[in-house]
Parts: sequence; C-alpha cells; structure tokens
Amino acid sequence: MRRFPYGRALVTGASSGIGEGFARRLAGEGVDLVLVARRGDRLAQLASELGSRHRVDVEVMKLDLTDEGDVAAAEERLAATERPVGLLVNNAGSSGSGYFADLPVDREVRTAVLGTLVPLRLSHACLPRMIGSGSGGIVNVSSLVAVLPKPRSATYAASKAFMSSMGESLAMEVARHGVHVTTVHTGLTRSEFHTVAGVSPDTLPSIKWLTPDQVAQAGLEAVAAGRPSVVPGRAYRIRLPLMRAMPRSVVRTVMRRVHKA
Repeated sequence: MRRFPYGRALVTGASSGIGEGFARRLAGEGVDLVLVARRGDRLAQLASELGSRHRVDVEVMKLDLTDEGDVAAAEERLAATERPVGLLVNNAGSSGSGYFADLPVDREVRTAVLGTLVPLRLSHACLPRMIGSGSGGIVNVSSLVAVLPKPRSATYAASKAFMSSMGESLAMEVARHGVHVTTVHTGLTRSEFHTVAGVSPDTLPSIKWLTPDQVAQAGLEAVAAGRPSVVPGRAYRIRLPLMRAMPRSVVRTVMRRVHKA
C-alpha cells in the first residue's frame, strides 16, 4: 500500500526548494504530479527527470499565481474531475528583507497575495470535490514565524500567520468528510528562498538547517495520518512550544535583538 494515499498531487512553487522537495518525495512514492511555478524551463526539466526515474505522469503548468488568469487556470485544474488532484501542496511564496516602509510596495503585495489569497483560492477550488469524494488532502507550507513578530520581514510573517490560522480552521471543518488539512511550520530550510529574498544565511541564527526533503517527508507523513500540524526537525519541535509560552514582551525583545530591529 502506498504510504501517501493520493493518486495525483498539485504542488505550487515546485521549481526549486521545498516545492521541489515535495515533488521528488511524492514521485518516489508513485504519485502522479501537477507542477506549478513561474519558471517553465525548470519545471520541464524536473518533470522529465521524475517521469523517467519514477514512471509517474507529470503535468507542467507554467503559471504566475499573482496573475488573475493564471490563478484561475490553477483553480480550474484543481476542480477538474478528469485526472483529479487528490493532494494540494500550497507552497508558492516570496519574501524580502528590509524595513517595511523602505521596501517596494508591489513586492510586499506579491508576498501577501501568494501567502494568503492564493492558498485560500486554491483550497476553495479543490475542497468541494474532495469533500464529495470523501478523501483528499491539503498541505500548507507555513513557518515558525507564523507565531512570532518578525521585523524586517513583516509581510511574510503576517502572511504565514494567516495561512496557519486558516489551515487549522479548515482541518477542523473537513476532517469529518475524510479530508485532511495539514500545516507545516518550517524552520530554516536550505533553498534559494533566502538568497532571492536578499537574506544571507550568515546573518541568520545558527540553528540546525533543514533540507527540503525533511520538510516534505514530515508534511506528507502528517497529512496522510490526518494530523493538523507538524514541525519538522526535533530542535524546532522543542522551540515552538517555548516560543508560544513566553510572554509576548519577551518574544518581542528576543526578536528585536535577533533581527537587529
């Protein structure tokens, strides 16, 4: 029996990093894929590799999910009854580093849209069909910063708080229908994400870094088991309850020092 009981998965932000990690892990389990990202050349290369290596069917959708027409195309694919998608991985995102007032507003809006409206719309597109069939799953790739203030990444942290709250609520709503929603609260994960955001890993706390495969494995095992949330990595699993238990004034002091705000 397949460990991850989904015949086909749609993964956003699949061209690199955590999204690519999910794609590779799912293909290794024999799950067919729909890969979504802006970089079509990378998607095509990944699709060719995974299809050849694992004998799975891989569709490529070159989409910019901040574009109205492109997000509508993703919604249509998720709602389709032909070759239905049994698992949605909401992973696409963007970020930037700097004081909010100094950053270009269009970049901040893009971060907010990808972290809030896109997972909302894609989840809404697939849930009615999943509920009707009595099976399916959604994985939301969030972050530990969902429960923290994060100066110099205010919009990113706020969007992850939205995603985590929505994911927990949806998990409660749809569990009785046999549909699982899992939110993955990641720590520092080695990928292009920090480089693109303009953040040097050398400036970040010296905590154990995760790999995309570790995040993907934890998320997929959790959604298959029906767990509403998961924190990859033992060190981060210990830290999250401590952060939640600390007085907010203490949290703000720590984060101010860490991020030199």
